[in-house]
Amino acid sequence: MTARTFLLACFTLGSAFAAEFKANDYGAKPGEGNNTEAIQKAIDAAAEAGGGTVVFDEGLYPSGALFVKSGVTLHLDEGVTIQAIQDDALYPDKPTRVAGLEMEWPAALVNVYEEENVKITGKGAIDGNGKYWWHKFWGEDGKSGMLGPYRDKGLRWAVDYDCKRVRALAVFKSKNVDIRDVSVLRSGFWSITLTYSEKVVVDGVKIRANIGGFGPSSDGVDIDSSKDVLVQNCDIDCNDDNICLKAGRDSDGLRVNRPCEDITIRNCITRSGHGMLTLGSETSGGIRNVTVENITAIGTSNGVRIKSARVRGGGAENIKLTGLKMIGVANPLQFELNWYPAYSYPEIPDHVDQDNMPRHWKVLTTRVDPPEKGIPMVRNIEIRDLHATGADTAIHANAYPEKPMTGIRLRNVTIEAKEAGQISNAADWSFEDVTLRVVGGGEVKLENCEGVEPPATGELSREEWKAAKEKAGDADHGAVQLGVGNDSDDE
Repeated sequence: MTARTFLLACFTLGSAFAAEFKANDYGAKPGEGNNTEAIQKAIDAAAEAGGGTVVFDEGLYPSGALFVKSGVTLHLDEGVTIQAIQDDALYPDKPTRVAGLEMEWPAALVNVYEEENVKITGKGAIDGNGKYWWHKFWGEDGKSGMLGPYRDKGLRWAVDYDCKRVRALAVFKSKNVDIRDVSVLRSGFWSITLTYSEKVVVDGVKIRANIGGFGPSSDGVDIDSSKDVLVQNCDIDCNDDNICLKAGRDSDGLRVNRPCEDITIRNCITRSGHGMLTLGSETSGGIRNVTVENITAIGTSNGVRIKSARVRGGGAENIKLTGLKMIGVANPLQFELNWYPAYSYPEIPDHVDQDNMPRHWKVLTTRVDPPEKGIPMVRNIEIRDLHATGADTAIHANAYPEKPMTGIRLRNVTIEAKEAGQISNAADWSFEDVTLRVVGGGEVKLENCEGVEPPATGELSREEWKAAKEKAGDADHGAVQLGVGNDSDDE
């Protein structure tokens, strides 16, 4: 291709993208009703024209699953909302991966599925209208959903896969996707998921999952076995991990063996939720080459969080974090590689007919062979310029004797907490200009550690600690304080 031909092609592509396709001209009507077919017609017309922008008159548009095609921009101006209709039949099952397992799962409200060069933009909203799916899991009374019976039958590990809940926005096996400025509200499950995708930008997005209640597993942004992803300028309030990196679970994740890599996260705020930044628990394909800069967490349960299990395999490495501010974060540094045993180590109860159980139950309970392949490795993590107040436990780290957590570097860190915490099964840690101020004093406890000298500690008054907790509005953040959150921490 000559330079002139290339420039002409770029000009033609730009012109195509400039064309507008108003969904209302294809039959979309704000208010009651089902706009799925009309909006999809506008999207398809834009795609067939070689690209274009789908726009809307102001209003709320109830819809089922929508599929944004290659070359299309879905633009939601301020005052435009696409809202999920609470009807499972409107979200067809599609091959995907969810919670580390490849399986059929309902399409999201807005999908980018095996496409390229897609944009989702504007100051409008994607409203997951998720309370129907929240109640499906917990029950309207917090007791009568699927969770209780499954737990009673020894199947706590299976309910998240069987209780199919609709996500707000999902990107799957796609490339060159921009998601900018939109608000994503009260998703039925994870808010934004990026799976098996490359070159994705999530910029200026506001996530508000906890409108009118607290949805189980309402993660903010989940990046699953994807590459070259930028998340920046986002504000995330949810009821599970705020920003989470994943790479597959157990035998199925090890089979796929696809890493989550080359990820940049910067200039974000996290509020209610279980992890400012979480790595795992799906670590099988490996999480690596992650850069995090200038993140503020206000009342988030955990700050930098790593979770895995003895059967996950893979791990996390080459992670650099700098400029972290945590206000009222209970656990600023929470590294637990034997996480949530009731969920992480599934066993088939005797009462289950194994010949007729769901296929994904068989996959979930397939043993990793050899077993040592399942032990995750966490290494080479640098955390600089972290300041935390109003914490409960400054640091918790627990790995395995066979694979200690190694090469952790903390520099210019101050944490004010109720207690110092503990480090177990670790090697080659360094603390430079690190100070923990702890109520009543006390040092970090070490267990089976080599080359780890605990950081300096100073005393913090209980009054100072309480004041910091109150400053964060601790009682108003997170479902745990409301007595409903412990079982939402699923994935």
